[in-house]
Amino acid sequence: MGMTISQKILAAHADRKHVEAGELLNCRLDVILGNDVTAPVAIAEFSRLGLGRVFDQESIVLVPDHFAPNKDIKSAEQCKIMREFARDYGIKYYFEIGQMGIEHCLLPEQGLVGPGDLIIGADSHTCTYGALGAFATGVGSTDMAAAMATGEAWFKVPESIKLVYHGHASRWVGGKDFILHAIGDIGVDGARYMSMEFTGEAIRNLSMDNRFSMANMAIEAGGKNGIIAADEITLAYIKDRVRRPYTIYQSDPDAVYARVIEYDVTDLEPVVAFPHLPENTHPVSQAAGITLDQVVIGSCTNGRIEDLQAAAEILKGRRVYPGLRLIILPGTQEIYLEAMQRGFIETFIRAGAAVSTPTCGPCLGGHMGILAKGERALATTNRNFVGRMGHPESEVYLSNPAVAAASALTGQITPPWEV
Repeated sequence: MGMTISQKILAAHADRKHVEAGELLNCRLDVILGNDVTAPVAIAEFSRLGLGRVFDQESIVLVPDHFAPNKDIKSAEQCKIMREFARDYGIKYYFEIGQMGIEHCLLPEQGLVGPGDLIIGADSHTCTYGALGAFATGVGSTDMAAAMATGEAWFKVPESIKLVYHGHASRWVGGKDFILHAIGDIGVDGARYMSMEFTGEAIRNLSMDNRFSMANMAIEAGGKNGIIAADEITLAYIKDRVRRPYTIYQSDPDAVYARVIEYDVTDLEPVVAFPHLPENTHPVSQAAGITLDQVVIGSCTNGRIEDLQAAAEILKGRRVYPGLRLIILPGTQEIYLEAMQRGFIETFIRAGAAVSTPTCGPCLGGHMGILAKGERALATTNRNFVGRMGHPESEVYLSNPAVAAASALTGQITPPWEV
């Protein structure tokens, strides 16, 4: 019996030739990630072990991105814990302000993750790296602590769902819409503890930026991980980035799947998720006219250069709707710099947007865009739970960057072709 990509990666890291769904494995890890919310807890637990060293100084990545630049004294203390731990234990990959970015944009850009890797991160959107053909999943802070000590973690081999996307998407439709459409179909628990394997003609035609958006939101369907087989597009992306050996895996023709779901994206509109769940999805034409107080473009889902390009194309030469706040957050310093060199930042500022240094910021209700009672936002982020971006009586709608930019011009949710 054949294996899926996810099974093959777990088997290789457990020194097994074959594994089946449901088996418990102890696996070697390639990368362990923590941020300023989760790493301090892991560091406290690690310190209790009294080891005096981590298993590998080059396999741990620490990125203060959730409340950085420090928004208050507590967040400053969190970042200080990370900074001192990185210094005391010789952690090679610690990214401070000015060099850092939103973690799930930063690690692929820096070549720290690659095909065939097994990656855990104390952040649920660690599944982003599955876009490179890696097995990447979120864990708790105590699991991160144990992994920093041993370089290993245990896994229950997940069942897999194959999601096959057929057809050619229209101009304003991309990876964010593909994944929102699927979440709207199967629900926020439709892939609970399963590997979501994305494939089909429409996936093969997606850029890496769009693939990252898809894999990023596997967790919003309850997935253990999201994964896309590495191909020529993947190899072109990692060519000048990944500097250590990697392995490309493909699912076997006779691999076993719990479900196979097929979609035709030819007539798919941009998708908008209404409050208060990512599964509450509607075509943008059915969302038109909903008034807004704020629009956020960025995050680990849609803070990459193609996302900013889509927004800039719509905003160029136009002005943000009076009274609406448009906040734009490039995913990393490199993305910020490229956006500046290509004129996007000037476009945003002339349009009346506030452009931020890379940070998670308002996505998790952190800072730089918190909503007041009764306010409504449209965001390119990944979650719209009650109180996610501020007051529990505020509302968050989710969309792709083109819809977000168009809506910022009109003050209400608007299909991009209307502007």
